[in-house]
Amino acid sequence: MDASAASGDLEALLRVTSPTYVGESAPDIAFGTHETPAGPLVLAVTARGVIATTFDDEHAMYARIYREVGSFIGHDPKRLDPLRREIDAYFGGRLRTFTLPFDLRLATAFARSVLQMITSVPYGTTTTYAEVAARIGRPQALRAVANAVTENPVCLLVPCHRVVEGPGSPGAYAGGKAAKELLLNMEIA
Repeated sequence: MDASAASGDLEALLRVTSPTYVGESAPDIAFGTHETPAGPLVLAVTARGVIATTFDDEHAMYARIYREVGSFIGHDPKRLDPLRREIDAYFGGRLRTFTLPFDLRLATAFARSVLQMITSVPYGTTTTYAEVAARIGRPQALRAVANAVTENPVCLLVPCHRVVEGPGSPGAYAGGKAAKELLLNMEIA
């Protein structure tokens, strides 16, 4: 599908599902997609920061943001372009740490503690679910940590791909195994 068709689909989705959407007004939540070498990302930005950079289905993420954050959602390139530029710079090897603020309202309180800890994992390194669980003071919560990592709503900005099961076992990733391996290999190269 070409970009204009995708954009038209998004405009139609926004008109139908957001009763307050006005194409020319700046929405409260900027929403769009962005193609990356790891696959398409759904992007959303609020006044607080980036609320989504996710490999989730576009329509499902739109519905979730509509339900959990707000209904005035629309296309706003002015607010999405800085995020797109950082993502492109990351994939181009020119950016190692994202600078944009993020908004973790889509994560549970436990997941927020996990995701905040993950932000300290440096580019080109990995940690394990067990190490993350220990660092947040919940050493027995391996499954909960794995779920928080897999359900990260702000992939890349919060580098959940750097959390692995153990040596030689990358573990699950929202974008799939191939995307996780691509990201890890890109950072190690």
